[in-house]
Amino acid sequence: MSGQARGSLTVTGLGPGAAEHLTPAVVQALAQATDLIGYGPYVERFASPGTIVTKARTHTSDNGDELTRARLALTLASGGARAVVVSSGDPGVFAMAAAVFEAVEYGPPAWRALDIQVLPGITAMLAAAARVGAPLGHDFCAINLSDNLKPWSLIERRLRLAVEGDFAIALYNPRSKARPVGFARAIALLRDTCEPTRLLVFARAIATPSEHVRIVPLAEAETEMADMRTLVIVGSSATRCIERPATPPFVYTPRSAQT
Repeated sequence: MSGQARGSLTVTGLGPGAAEHLTPAVVQALAQATDLIGYGPYVERFASPGTIVTKARTHTSDNGDELTRARLALTLASGGARAVVVSSGDPGVFAMAAAVFEAVEYGPPAWRALDIQVLPGITAMLAAAARVGAPLGHDFCAINLSDNLKPWSLIERRLRLAVEGDFAIALYNPRSKARPVGFARAIALLRDTCEPTRLLVFARAIATPSEHVRIVPLAEAETEMADMRTLVIVGSSATRCIERPATPPFVYTPRSAQT
């Protein structure tokens, strides 16, 4: 090991989509990478001529291959590479950072001595909230509606407790072709436990050319309003909508609360 180059692993957050949302630290890490590892569409955003990354070797894989991706990055870093793993949004929020550390915990002991950094990014709930105003202005929580790695019974229990606690709730991964039923169950649960005027924000593909935002009361919410590129914010009982003439409304949750 004495003659081997010391490698590193950086897990980066690419933000919601627009290049201006990248942090300077992430830009620097991408520019210095020898190997770029991630889900294909994310890697392709930065691994072509004229972009930040022009010389790094690229290693792409599909969704669902997170642990394999993490192990590859750790192996490359062990061999002296400046490996960079890319995630959309923030890597610590339902993304690659947890997969990397899971691989470290159960992998070769030498991986624990590697230089590993996590660089934050703007996660979807923050980008969506900023687009409409301040719906997360008081206490809030985030729940991933995907049941790929946890049972639906646990998702339902957490959602019920979040409603009982009167949190504003950010719902990640609400609906996909492979999981068409879960979001419908979530909407049904909300209708059983919340007033029909409770505000919902459907924010799709924020900070990309495909961006679309819709604000509706719970009574008008439909499951087809969400897909895998949509972040749904469920307001608390205190969340308010400020209507404006000829322009989208503001949504915010007051900073104070009363029992």
